[in-house]
Amino acid sequence: MSRAVLSLGSNLGDRAGYLRLAVDGLRDVLVAVSSVYETKPWGVTDQPDFFNAVCLVDDPARDHWAWLRTAQELERRAERVRERRWGPRTLDVDVVTVDAVRSDDPDLLLPHPGAHERATVLIPWLEIDPDAEVPGRGKAADLLAALPEDDREGVRLRADVAL
Repeated sequence: MSRAVLSLGSNLGDRAGYLRLAVDGLRDVLVAVSSVYETKPWGVTDQPDFFNAVCLVDDPARDHWAWLRTAQELERRAERVRERRWGPRTLDVDVVTVDAVRSDDPDLLLPHPGAHERATVLIPWLEIDPDAEVPGRGKAADLLAALPEDDREGVRLRADVAL
């Protein structure tokens, strides 16, 4: 079995539409998808707010590299352009975890660096997997509780947006 956690984000154009494009591209392997949350940008802050969601996916035929290729293909379909690190994007698909795989390869760091300290990942992930764990870091609920209150409050549920 190869179960992965994928984080989705979009802050350009039809943000909900780009998230739907990603979810639709994962339908055959989709176990669960979170609600949509709106968040302020991280890193480069002079850009529009993001829509974020998390997907649990499962496919025994895919290893961690195949999940990376899947993420990159979804971004390609959304015509993502990489102009600057942490800059605006039509679609960002991050491989957060794949089973308990650990990777230090610069092309695929697992678990995703920073996931353990980003409410934008932890909140939607916990919505669909309350027992979630970040390999080598601990329970996602404990990691979220340790974040500053401002970080947690900055992740706003968008009940009006459905995937």
